[in-house]
Amino acid sequence: MEKIALVTGASRGIGRAVARQLAADGYAVGVNYRVRQDCADSLVSELTASGCRALALRADVSDRAQINDMVRRLEDAFGPVSLLVNNAGVAGQALFQDITDDLWHRYFGVNVDGAFHTIQAVLPRMLHEHEGCIVNISSIWGLRGASCEVTYAATKAALIGLTRSLAAELAPSGIRVNCVAPGVIRTDMLNALPPAVLPQLAEETPLGRLGTPEDIAEAVAFLADRRASFITGQVLTVDGGFIL
Repeated sequence: MEKIALVTGASRGIGRAVARQLAADGYAVGVNYRVRQDCADSLVSELTASGCRALALRADVSDRAQINDMVRRLEDAFGPVSLLVNNAGVAGQALFQDITDDLWHRYFGVNVDGAFHTIQAVLPRMLHEHEGCIVNISSIWGLRGASCEVTYAATKAALIGLTRSLAAELAPSGIRVNCVAPGVIRTDMLNALPPAVLPQLAEETPLGRLGTPEDIAEAVAFLADRRASFITGQVLTVDGGFIL
């Protein structure tokens, strides 16, 4: 049976690398995006040219109706989703007293509600098949917390709680749920930082470098693989030793 993966927020950064890696591992891939259709289409063209099946799927993960429609389109095209990677997310810095209701609810809407909506959309078929794999992308800041990133860290901590609790609930059905917690990764999210900060972050990382999207993609691919068939409810920290 063909393996079908859905990767949210897959047009750029970590999601793009994850989609590439899963395609190389033999998955047909649903490439979710919200705004950057050009990036999603270019990735689909790249994967298709290499002999993989891929489909660009526009949806805002904070909108349940859009997610349900996206999953229907993917399943109609390729079949039931066997691997879900909840990667879509928003991030930013703000002093706690400057956080608005709109910002707070937007972050939770994308980072937490997005995972909630997407898991519920793919779960009926996984339960029917008595197998499936879900990988949530959290962050080291969800484990340790971060000054001026209270909202982001709170959402990522929520994903860890979701992962552990859902893993216990779904284990009897043969569905595994795990989490990857990236450290400082070279993506567009770092563009808002002053250039001088990046070498400092690399120096603070025991392995002496920043992570790459491919580092995270390899971790996701491992958790999705049969080699990890006895692993569920875990948080795999991929941070070069940053929070040792």
